[in-house]
Amino acid sequence: MGLLDKTTDAEYYEGDNLGGYQFTSLDDIITQFQIAYVGEDKIISKIKRSDIAFHAQRGLQEFSFDTLKSFKAQQIDVPANLQMKLPHDYVNYTKLSWVDTAGIKHPLFPISNTSNPFQVWQEEGGEYEFPEDLNLVINGDFSADNDAYEKPVAPWYRNSIPHINSYATQYGSYNAADGVLRFKHRTRTGYGTTDHWGHVMSVWQKINVVGQAYIDISATGTALDQVNGPGVLRFGISSIYPSNNTKMLPTEAIHPISPNSKTSAFDLKNVNGNPSYVEWRSTDGATVSKELLSVDVRDHTEVYVLITSFHEYTGAQEVFAKSNSIDDIEVRNSSRDGGINEDPNAFQNSSTWKSYKANKPSTNQDDYKDDTYWPMDGSRFGLDPQHAQTNGSFFIDQRIGKIHFSSNISGKTVILDYISDSLGTDGEMQVHKFAEEAMYKHIAHAILATRANTPEYIVQRLKKERFAAVRTAKLRLSSLKLEELTQILRGKSKQIKH
Repeated sequence: MGLLDKTTDAEYYEGDNLGGYQFTSLDDIITQFQIAYVGEDKIISKIKRSDIAFHAQRGLQEFSFDTLKSFKAQQIDVPANLQMKLPHDYVNYTKLSWVDTAGIKHPLFPISNTSNPFQVWQEEGGEYEFPEDLNLVINGDFSADNDAYEKPVAPWYRNSIPHINSYATQYGSYNAADGVLRFKHRTRTGYGTTDHWGHVMSVWQKINVVGQAYIDISATGTALDQVNGPGVLRFGISSIYPSNNTKMLPTEAIHPISPNSKTSAFDLKNVNGNPSYVEWRSTDGATVSKELLSVDVRDHTEVYVLITSFHEYTGAQEVFAKSNSIDDIEVRNSSRDGGINEDPNAFQNSSTWKSYKANKPSTNQDDYKDDTYWPMDGSRFGLDPQHAQTNGSFFIDQRIGKIHFSSNISGKTVILDYISDSLGTDGEMQVHKFAEEAMYKHIAHAILATRANTPEYIVQRLKKERFAAVRTAKLRLSSLKLEELTQILRGKSKQIKH
């Protein structure tokens, strides 16, 4: 029941919703279901719209998995660590491919006989390590960083101030060279104010505190003045995922100020009731080491080590210079009561995974001129077909949410085609018109099948109607075209006249 939306040709062709007419929004599906199925003398006499919405969303999820077409995809250039992060709305993959210089996709194949397990930290004799005063932070002294980075390396993360080309000199930047994390700051104008304002830069790392009761934190920091802007540097523990908002405006009436600039970002307490952070201000003078003992993490399994840097600007300026800095970050457990520890020398990179990515498989081909594989004339007897390819392989590590590639994919452009549940955003919550009737049947059956005192014959009738409607939707969405099919079959020596 697609409804014309009064969109003019100019609005359509100049807009960003090309092809959108083939879909019906889930909100319209719910409204039209109420009109057609709910009311006096209808199959459903009365029901709340929220109940319909629940079953509609569940139906959309189920249809997304095996009925509706999947068109989600992400493309990356595989970095040296041979890893790709799973998309935010990922449910399952349909295909992984690398792309050659001609733009042709070459399928990658999953490998099932390797993995990246949690590597337990062991003593030399094989006993498990349960050390007291274990530093839970990885790369807390930033020794793994160098001048090639404008941010600290993983597992540190930072908020979204641009760091390339002119943006680094326009907004501010991070630099983790020489074993010290330094921040650069400058001011901006705009957002409805002529006053100068700056950015809140944040760096964080997630740590596992399963079984821990208390942790101690310490670091060495420096906060420096800029013109009309005293420096502030904070380091502490938070149970809240840090915000990507970087604005440090004069008032929140203009734009929300970054939560990271507020002391409430450090929401935990230590045994004395003090907030879970230490602070440096430019009034502290020289580089100072500070610590906070016994931060209570008993109610948490993971927390964030958070560093924030900003300036309290009070006037016009255009300074862009290194200011606040921090080093020697330590977050230590106060007892041996914690759970099994991961080997700090193999953080999320087990020896199994290191061995797999160090292996050098056959080089993949992309120039279509190679004659190595064709003259064999079927003489490679006993070859396992699942390994009879040179495109490369991958496996998905669900524990840390990353895809791991074989070494011959390094530097290649990889495309991940995947399935979502279509509930990620409001714009995704739509149903193809070929499956609209199937959605109505699904909702009707789901509602009446979960209601008490519904006659079983009605439930069974709706179940059959739903099955038939879904089958029809799958046939329609398969989009078989007679001419395309016959052209393919001609290549199979199967002539079809039409």
